[in-house]
Amino acid sequence: MSDYENQMLTAVGEIRDLVRLLAEPAIAARDQKLRSELRRIVGKSATKAKAVRLMDGSRAQRTIHREASINEGNLSTLVKQLKAGKLLSGDGREPKLAIILPANFFETGTADD
Repeated sequence: MSDYENQMLTAVGEIRDLVRLLAEPAIAARDQKLRSELRRIVGKSATKAKAVRLMDGSRAQRTIHREASINEGNLSTLVKQLKAGKLLSGDGREPKLAIILPANFFETGTADD
């Protein structure tokens, strides 16, 4: 890939991030029920929150288990709960969260405004 293409790709990524930031209130309103269900499932567990953050469809459960330092059984249960709550897309082998979350979603621990 040429230097120009890399610059364009970087610029497009920055634009995407800005659009997401501007759209966050609308996304939060649309996904309010799903976000509430996600908070209920994850609770106050930092380990589960880290595992959920890693669920981008590019990692297998085994990789998430290692990177998040979460027990395999707990991860399996978490994935099942997320699937039951319609919070995952795909088959669950490489879990991908079905909703977009802001970077501080688990830090705030409050209802979405």
